[in-house]
Amino acid sequence: MSREISLHDIDVHAFLRVLDTCKDDVYLITDEGDKLNLRSRLCQLIGLAKLIEGGKIAKASVICNNMEDESKLFRYNLYRD
Repeated sequence: MSREISLHDIDVHAFLRVLDTCKDDVYLITDEGDKLNLRSRLCQLIGLAKLIEGGKIAKASVICNNMEDESKLFRYNLYRD
């Protein structure tokens, strides 16, 4: 597994579109230390619902199994594209 990526002020709909393009598992790390697999729609609903403030994810951390997915999410977090 790769390093943890911290995400801030993320648009939920755009973030979910990026997740849909990921090739392998992406895990949301909660403040309690739980790992939710964001490839699962149920985990997306449970995990993201707790983090959303005004239609945006205020703060989150994710870990990717695939380095390409990690690069994609890092680039999205940095450039929002």
